[in-house]
Amino acid sequence: MASLGSPITIIRPHLIEFGVGTAGKLGKWADEKGYRRTLVISDAFNASRIDVLELKGEVTVFSEVTPEPDTANLEKVLAAANAADAELIVGFGGGSAMDLAKLAAVLAGSAQTLHEVVGPNKVHGPRKVALAQVPTTSGTGSEAGIRALVTDPATKAKLAVESLHMLADIAVIDPALTFSVPARTTAATGVDAMAHCVEAFTNRKAHPMVDIYAIEGTRLVGKYLARAVKDGNDAEARAGLSLASLYGGFCLGPVNTAGGHALAYPLGTRWHVAHGAANALIFPHVLAFNTPAAPEKTKAVMEALGYETSENTASVFDAAYAFCAELGIEMKLSGLGVPESDLDAMADDAFAIRRLLDNNPRDLSRADIRSIYAAAF
Repeated sequence: MASLGSPITIIRPHLIEFGVGTAGKLGKWADEKGYRRTLVISDAFNASRIDVLELKGEVTVFSEVTPEPDTANLEKVLAAANAADAELIVGFGGGSAMDLAKLAAVLAGSAQTLHEVVGPNKVHGPRKVALAQVPTTSGTGSEAGIRALVTDPATKAKLAVESLHMLADIAVIDPALTFSVPARTTAATGVDAMAHCVEAFTNRKAHPMVDIYAIEGTRLVGKYLARAVKDGNDAEARAGLSLASLYGGFCLGPVNTAGGHALAYPLGTRWHVAHGAANALIFPHVLAFNTPAAPEKTKAVMEALGYETSENTASVFDAAYAFCAELGIEMKLSGLGVPESDLDAMADDAFAIRRLLDNNPRDLSRADIRSIYAAAF
């Protein structure tokens, strides 16, 4: 864990609009900036409601974003971006739409290819277009960050691009846009937001400047997630989750996630399990595994979620598992259709994600990962 004086770089979108009914502020902002041609990148559902953004001028909509987008989906987005010749690109949807918007903003009209920018700080700037992010789920926190992920179908690996040039000029977080999210998705994406906070809080790179967002984001999920799952129109609960997701995004930039996300990724890339659902299933296993390396912080996490636990790993596992299971989340790999014969390949994939595993407070060997998958099966 970093000390108070350890160097850290904090990154935020230049402007953040937050609150119920704020979606239309995007159109006002774009109009004031003089943007006349806009490309909105979204999935089919969100494409049907872009009127809430109140965008003026020429608006082109790309509505074919897929969950866990791959390089083929990105190619389609880039073709649409080049054709639209937009001055403003808007990511409107979940993390997939927002990540593709980031990549379109830096790659459309650029001489660089995706494979040339994979990794940290490889994008040549400055960016030619403005970028706005409008989340419609409470999970990824992608609106606040500088990373974008797409899957390479050949290797089944996530390609991660990180660049300050992918930071949004404006993020508009309107909890009203999340009212329509189904209960099951609300539960899984809420745990994803919490996982961002918890993994940053217990991380080897954890920093007091980020801890404050991490523990508060965790507390917001503990307080509001069950309420939002029960009643999707509970405006206060939805706003609490939108804020938790934003705080999780704040944690991702300087600290990032760790073992939990590394073990969740193969479920998405190999078996197309939704990212939030994969994280929720893995969450109690990795939290319990990490407890001996971060006992006090783990106790604080469980208290923020409303559970009193001892420093005993079984006690942490049981409480974390109960928190997820009570939300109606599927907590067994077999229940998600993952075959037992694939656990070895999944363990290989997860063990290779060093950019996250190296942040984990306790070393996760390949054997540890394989045994966690077996326990989760």
